[in-house]
Amino acid sequence: MVQLDIFSDPICPWCYIGKAYLDRAMEAHPDHPFNVRWLPFMLNPAMPEGGMDRRAYLEDKFGGQEGAVKAYLPVEEHAKKAGLTINLDRIARTPSTIDAQRLIHWAGIEGRQTPVVSALFRAYFVDGRDIGDREVLADIADSMGMDAAMVMRLMNSEADRKEIVEQDATARGMGVTSVPTFVVAQKHAVPGAQPPELWAKVIEELRSGADPSA
Repeated sequence: MVQLDIFSDPICPWCYIGKAYLDRAMEAHPDHPFNVRWLPFMLNPAMPEGGMDRRAYLEDKFGGQEGAVKAYLPVEEHAKKAGLTINLDRIARTPSTIDAQRLIHWAGIEGRQTPVVSALFRAYFVDGRDIGDREVLADIADSMGMDAAMVMRLMNSEADRKEIVEQDATARGMGVTSVPTFVVAQKHAVPGAQPPELWAKVIEELRSGADPSA
């Protein structure tokens, strides 16, 4: 197997799209060699714990409403191309994602990481749920077969919070500046939401015996 690390934030629309493109390639090549691991990179590491109003966040980030609309036009275009539903009008708040990243980490321990990542994307981009809300996160965990009561107890403690912050800092120290960033075999960084055709080519090369570390 070949390790495929994905630095991601569950409120990143390009991560949602990039995952869909990768999924399409892996579904078309079920004998792909990838062992997928999701790693934290927080778009807004200084976000207050309660998050902030979505419109205010976007206008501040993109310099006003016109800039926000312009920034999201390619997102909607690529989401449609990837066959994804994305309901930006349903998103009322931009959350802190440190607790969502903690949930992804715990899901990895239980072998449920990718399904939980998928559920977080769906909750945020399709249903407009606040994935900074611990009740919402516990509900997502429960829907994915995790122990919601245990998740809530962990959420209400400091469990793995420091580790997530440190992993985020490590990613930045490695040169990760945006997400998604895919790292193949802990050697080759592939930034951005890459099309299925690129992943199909990588899979074919690896299946043909190419050295993943080369």
